[in-house]
Formats: sequence, structure tokens, C-alpha cells
Amino acid sequence: MRWFTERPEPEPRPEPVSAGRRGGGVHPLAWWFWALGLGTAASRTTNPLLLALLIAVAGYVVATHRTDAPWARSYTAFVKLGLVVLGVRLGFAVVLGSPVPGTHTLFTLPEVPLPAWAQGIRLGGRVTAEGALFALYDGLRLATLLICVGAANALANPARLLKSLPGALYEAGVAVVVAMTFAPHLVADVQRLRAARRLRGRPDRGVRGLLHVGLPVLEGALERSVALAAAMDSRGYGRTAEVPARVRRTTAALTLGGLLGVCAGTYGVLTAEGGGYGLPVLLAGVVAALAGLRLGGRRSPRTRYRPDPWGVRAWLVAGSGVAVAALLIVCDVCL
Repeated sequence: MRWFTERPEPEPRPEPVSAGRRGGGVHPLAWWFWALGLGTAASRTTNPLLLALLIAVAGYVVATHRTDAPWARSYTAFVKLGLVVLGVRLGFAVVLGSPVPGTHTLFTLPEVPLPAWAQGIRLGGRVTAEGALFALYDGLRLATLLICVGAANALANPARLLKSLPGALYEAGVAVVVAMTFAPHLVADVQRLRAARRLRGRPDRGVRGLLHVGLPVLEGALERSVALAAAMDSRGYGRTAEVPARVRRTTAALTLGGLLGVCAGTYGVLTAEGGGYGLPVLLAGVVAALAGLRLGGRRSPRTRYRPDPWGVRAWLVAGSGVAVAALLIVCDVCL
């Protein structure tokens, strides 16, 4: 009689989740629609409670859905940039004065006399609580806009975003994606070099540390630029197909007119004076621009390998941002 034991079957390993698919695989354009909706809502109010809620929502979503990719690490840099903008706005209000008159004086700075041609501008003088609060709320609004853009930059995969763009916007999309990925790569290079200097016992802060880190970062940026140019050239970047002249003229007219309509409609939506004409002009501009992009896609013979589906999660993410912006716009118009 032979005794044997059965070998237990190995447990199935979970499939590795790529950096672009973690968090439900939400379409990258959905993240941008969501962030732009939050940014539009932030531009319509100076209420610090609402702005703080928008910042908290953006931070929570980034903390729970971002990946370990290089572009996902840039959110902290955008938050710091927002704090810098807030500080600069307060500094300008203190030094140059505020357009909001106030009655409660906080302190008085020595005022520098200016010539007659610089009327309306002052250096120093009385700093009021009302002017400081106005500058604080205005700076907080600008910081919220930057944080919303940083959230979209940290959540949306730029390669998948470029693949999702229509053919007419491919070349412009490549330029935008390269510009958006510059800051995340720069932040990652600075963090990597500072960590390497700390391991070697060398200073990584101050002017001396900045000078020793700046040159390798610049060298790495130039090397990436050369490699990117070679890769784009090898893939036939910039090639176009022949289309009739009539189609080209129609495409240019629709695209230019649509973009002008989008700009005018956006201005009307974001301002209280243009609440009546802003939304119709914006919708007409979007329709014309989409028609122009549809025709312009004939000049770019491109194919997509495994395109990202726009599913229910994408609709929910994009719709939540649009709903927040619409709610703030409606409340502002009603009030």
C-alpha cells in the first residue's frame, strides 16, 4: 500500500492592475469633465465654505483613485502652487491696496508717494479687514481652480487621453499631453535626485542643493525631449491625407466659428450679465465645433487599438462634475 498526500492546488493569483486601469478604469475624459465642472463651480462663488468643500472633494477623490504613475504625483505640486497663489494675492492686497473700501483698520504701512501718472495705485497705506478678506476669498478661488486642474492631471492617464481625442485634435493633443506631463516628470526627477543626495549625506535644501539638483533635472528633460522627438518621427507624426479644398474650408469655418461660440458662451455662463445668452451660444458653438472636428478628422488617418469604453462609471463621474457646475450657475442666476 502506497501512502500519498494530495498536493493542495495553488490559489489563483490576482491579475496585476495596470497604472491606467486601477480605480475602475474610468475614461480619462470623464475625469477632466468632472474637474472642469468643479472648477466652473469654484469660479462662480467666493464662499469659503463652498470652496473648502470643493477642495476637500477633489483631495479625497485623488487620494482614493490615483495610481502610482509619475503623473499622479503632481497633485501635491498643484496644491503647493495654489497656496503660493493665495499668499501672493494676499501680499498684493496688503502692499498695493484693495479695491474694496473698509472701515476696520488692521494696521497701517508706510505709504510711498507715487507720481501723478500712477494715480489709482498706491504702495503701502491702510490695510483694512474687509480688503484682506476680499483678497483671501479671491485667492482661495484661484487656488481651488488650480487644485481642480491638478486633480484631473493626477487622475487622467495622458496616453489614454491622447488616444481618446478625435483625429483632428491629435497633433494639438500631443502638444498638450507633452506639456501636461512635463510638470509631473519634473517633480518626479526632483524627488528622485533629492532622495539620492540625502542617501549620500549631501544637502538637498537651500540654494546650494537647488543648484546641484537643477542641472541633472535639466539634462534629463533634454534627453526626454530628444527621445520623444525621435519616437514621434519614427511613427510618422504629422502626416495628413488629401481632402478636397471645399471640405477644408468648411472644416475651418465650422471649427473657428464653433470655438468663438464656445468662448463667448463660456464668458456668458461664467458672468452674471450673460446668463440669458450664454448657454444657447455655448451649445451652438459646441455643435459647430464638433461638426468641424468630425470633418477635420479625415485629414488624420489614424486607428485606435483597444479604445477606452465610455461606460456607466464615466457618465457618473462626468455627470457629477457637470451637476455641481450647473447647480452653482442656477443658484447664482436665481439669486
